[in-house]
Amino acid sequence: MTELKFKWLYASGRQHKPGPKGPGQALVQAILEAKRCNPHLGCPKIAQQLARSFGIELDKDVVRRVLATHYRPDGQDGPSWLTLLGHSKDSLWSVDLFRAESILLKTYWILLVMDLYTRRIIGFGVQGVAVDGPALCRMFHQAISGQPLPQRVSFDHDPLFEFQRWQANLRILGIESVRTVPYVPVSHPFVERLIGTVRREYLDRMFFGNQKDLEQKLEQLKTYYNEFRVHQSLNGATPEEKGGGSTVAAVSLEHHDWQRHCHGLFQLPIAA
Repeated sequence: MTELKFKWLYASGRQHKPGPKGPGQALVQAILEAKRCNPHLGCPKIAQQLARSFGIELDKDVVRRVLATHYRPDGQDGPSWLTLLGHSKDSLWSVDLFRAESILLKTYWILLVMDLYTRRIIGFGVQGVAVDGPALCRMFHQAISGQPLPQRVSFDHDPLFEFQRWQANLRILGIESVRTVPYVPVSHPFVERLIGTVRREYLDRMFFGNQKDLEQKLEQLKTYYNEFRVHQSLNGATPEEKGGGSTVAAVSLEHHDWQRHCHGLFQLPIAA
């Protein structure tokens, strides 16, 4: 009896009860065709429609598993509305606010402005106290100083952007405001991702003492980010190259040196 027990436990060819059969190939193809022809329909609606059409019982979870395994969208819906608006140079800028703490644990508000088409950092505006309407306008003008104005500026539904002074300032400058979808962070993805990059790659690794120190270090980051840092979304180009700037010549592997950026946080190869 003991021998049979261990033989059953350690046998390589253990017998299992057959599980439930999955949907047949014809049903899989019908589900995929229904999704391709009606990309806006969800799993419950597709299950109900096919069940009624073919006179079968079909659960929404079966549809979900089939689509997760076999369905690959062909991209026919095109780019998002925000990306579409920004597909011309200097057409659309994105604006957002975030906070950073100094080495003395003082909080500073930072306004980040970026160009959506080139992913270029337009500039930063820094404020050491609570932000109100006039302060927000000052930060915006500080960030865009010396830059040609865009046609549109996109921002989220943060209450700070509800100030009448801010909205009046955009009307005076002749800039159209584009609001993102409420409670949907993915409708404002580019500037949100850039803020995360600024935090992870720079502010979390670099101390600053006061507002002047922070402004100088953010200016150094802006130069590095725009002129030297390559971007996957730009197929390995820099924002300056995407905006029509000159392309950096290739460096020889046999004769090169390393250039330091942002107080040595980043080092890139240059010609020796």
